[in-house]
Amino acid sequence: MPLRFALSVFAATMLVFVAMPDAAFAAKPAKIDRRVNEALAEFREDIGGADEVLARAEGVLVFPLIRKAGFGVGGEYGQGALRINGATVAYYSTAAASIGLQIGGQSRRQIIVFLDQGALEKFRSSDGWEIGVDASVAVITVGAGGAIDTTQLNQPIVAFVFDNKGLMYNLSLEGSKISRIHDD
Repeated sequence: MPLRFALSVFAATMLVFVAMPDAAFAAKPAKIDRRVNEALAEFREDIGGADEVLARAEGVLVFPLIRKAGFGVGGEYGQGALRINGATVAYYSTAAASIGLQIGGQSRRQIIVFLDQGALEKFRSSDGWEIGVDASVAVITVGAGGAIDTTQLNQPIVAFVFDNKGLMYNLSLEGSKISRIHDD
């Protein structure tokens, strides 16, 4: 019985966490920008071809820290910024919930690159954009110290998911909901 109660409390907490308004969790814009700068610098330093990818981008959505935790029921959350021509134009959060066999936690960085102006405009005009519903996002997998084959980037939206050990393998971003924060 105590385990069932603990699971119920955890599940309720995760649901509140994912469902709460983004403003309740929103970091200050200056803090988000600092973390975005760090994530982009790490991306450029560790992955060959990153500069070329970023130069081709119509826009770059950077989530410098997404935390995920789960024990039967899981959730993840992170905040980031959309950059166009190197300047922040808006702040966003990403959130997702999951149910199934899972235990533990992890953190990651995520960079979503819009290589098509139409895809970027559709994203910016949406009210809560969900990966896999509103758009397909190709997840690029390259090992730490590896290089991106930029000739293979033929999708309008590509994502790079990595941590301090390099890009992560076999990840799906399907179901992640991205919402604008800091509507100042």
